[in-house]
Amino acid sequence: MQNKKNQSSVGMMIQRCHKWRQKRKQYMDQARQTSDEIERERLMQAAEHYGRIVNAEQGKIDSTRVPGDKATQSDDVVNTAEVADNGEDEDMTLPDFITDAK
Repeated sequence: MQNKKNQSSVGMMIQRCHKWRQKRKQYMDQARQTSDEIERERLMQAAEHYGRIVNAEQGKIDSTRVPGDKATQSDDVVNTAEVADNGEDEDMTLPDFITDAK
């Protein structure tokens, strides 16, 4: 029964994280579109605030998950897709070396 409660709790945390990620993205998009420097800075600070909240909540999520749980593994895929959709935090995989083909 405890595992079921944990999954429900983790599910709620994931939903909150998703909401906060959307809010962060909204503030960043607004900051990119505004011409007022003060307003842009305020929006970026708000976005940064939501980023910190998401990081803290994600840490809680990761600490409560059971490593072999199938439900949490599928959630990992969803969270990874959300990060990729933001267009941020994308790591471009580059080869260890680049050959010069002439």
